[in-house]
Amino acid sequence: MAITGYLAEFSLAEIFQVLEQGRKTGLLSICGLTKTQPDSHDNHYVWFTQGRIVAAAQSLDHQGLTTLMSQRGWLGDRAAFRLAQVCASDTPMGLCLKSQGVLQAEQLKLLFYSQVMRQVCALFEMKDGWFQFDAKAPIPVAELTGLSAPATDVTLAGLRALKDWSALQDKLPEPTSALISVIEGKPNLRLNQVEWQIWEFTNGTMSLKAIADQLNLPIEKAQQVAFRLILVGLAEELPAAAPPMPVAHTPSMPEESLHLEVDAFEPHAEQQAKPTKVSHSFLENLVGFLKGKV
Repeated sequence: MAITGYLAEFSLAEIFQVLEQGRKTGLLSICGLTKTQPDSHDNHYVWFTQGRIVAAAQSLDHQGLTTLMSQRGWLGDRAAFRLAQVCASDTPMGLCLKSQGVLQAEQLKLLFYSQVMRQVCALFEMKDGWFQFDAKAPIPVAELTGLSAPATDVTLAGLRALKDWSALQDKLPEPTSALISVIEGKPNLRLNQVEWQIWEFTNGTMSLKAIADQLNLPIEKAQQVAFRLILVGLAEELPAAAPPMPVAHTPSMPEESLHLEVDAFEPHAEQQAKPTKVSHSFLENLVGFLKGKV
């Protein structure tokens, strides 16, 4: 069963998060409205296997990969088609050509970068349009290099390159919120310098505004980095911890009572934590539907 929605409600980054966490396999179709011609559509297609992105194209003619090879002067369309016929029907085109000595491993990496990373990262600029995920759509071997990337890695790359954040403005964590880590130890993802700097403050005790001031960053930058950390499953948003209330020392208050009162006042992590904007909307509107219906 196909799942559809609007990019105004669910950003591409959030959609990728759900598909990766649900380990979904199928075709994500994205139809955006062009800025110059509002009546025309800008179509894009991204194929997933077990939550990993395996291919991307701007049409469903299954000629995207051969076109890229032809543009680079590596192989003509007809030659690629003839060689692909020799391979098994379920073998990715890229691996087929590599096994025949036509392409090298580094060439496959360059093809995957151009086909997936470059094309998909550009889609994060989309504001208007709709999406559809079809778990029953076949994955065309003619578009496959044989390589894949976690949706998380593509999301990080896309959001890092994003210049216009207006479409995601209402999804950013509040400046008064803090971040708390949801993993044990250090992240396995390749974070950049500013992401690591923000990550060091994921202890729930300092607001994003205070973090931005300490790191000498614009608050908008700190919010955007925090959003990335939240979206890739490294942190959660919660209210910044309030400073301890002063306790009045009176002669009539025994020392034991003072300790008991302070312990009772200190908030527990479970009471402090609240769902993030991303998690809240998806748990109610999309995650459950994907798990139950797709």
